[in-house]
Amino acid sequence: MNKKETNNSKKTIIQNYESNKMNTSEKFKNKKQKDLPWWVELLFVQIGLPDKFLIKILRTKKKANELIKNEKKSFFTFLFVFITLAYFYPVIKQASNKLDCGIIAKNYIIKNKNITGINNKELKMLSTNFCNGGEEIYEIENFKN
Repeated sequence: MNKKETNNSKKTIIQNYESNKMNTSEKFKNKKQKDLPWWVELLFVQIGLPDKFLIKILRTKKKANELIKNEKKSFFTFLFVFITLAYFYPVIKQASNKLDCGIIAKNYIIKNKNITGINNKELKMLSTNFCNGGEEIYEIENFKN
């Protein structure tokens, strides 16, 4: 009696294992058949773009993922350098504009004000003042007359 029960219990365990195995394969198939991503649904199902675009997009996405996976270090280095340059670009641009304004103001003062006997430091000071909205140049003209 005891041997029959163990044989029956082994059979039931094997049957349960096989049924669980079948259930997991069905679950796996269900997981494989996921819903389409929203962008595929919108562009290719609702709007009706050609399938060749989808193939190209997916191929490019796969290649990009492989490239990022293989070249992580160089990719992140490039990204860091790009973000750093983008962050400091406004500062560099403003400094460049101020230097250009100083040169233009210096040439303007030399041409139009006919100031003689003024050294380079004073001329630089006047041009910087003029670029920052100062009106000392006009006062110098009034002072001369």
